[in-house]
Amino acid sequence: MEFLEYLDRTEIEIIKIIEEAGYKTEENASMCLISDDYVGFLDKRKKVIIICTNNAKKREGYTFLRKRDEKAYERTAQHIKKALRHEAVHVAQECNDGKILNMKTKLSMNSAKIKALNGSLKISGEEEKERQAYILEDKPRLVEKELKKYCL
Repeated sequence: MEFLEYLDRTEIEIIKIIEEAGYKTEENASMCLISDDYVGFLDKRKKVIIICTNNAKKREGYTFLRKRDEKAYERTAQHIKKALRHEAVHVAQECNDGKILNMKTKLSMNSAKIKALNGSLKISGEEEKERQAYILEDKPRLVEKELKKYCL
């Protein structure tokens, strides 16, 4: 799977944890064709995280011919890592009987993510869960910690 090339050590550890919890990862599944705006999904029924690598690359203008464009590569990698962490938060929520994660620290969402939140709500309709996933997607070690806490 191509998306693995874009990940850091923490995201690789996140994949190991979600696999231990009975989930799989797929890439560029048919759900990705809904819109270029989406870079990740969680199919709860199938227990699969889907990463839309092609959409991330399109969004950032990263193509095979422009592979030397370091900035486009980094932006693409950032989208993919955030998508994986975002969907991993949803896995942790599922491990928590489908409820939001009980966290002691109060975290707030970056206002730049409101548009993305609204897009996600069109699909999931679960504002609290989406809000929590958007907040935590920027905190890889915290996502890893919460996965271990709820899923292992």
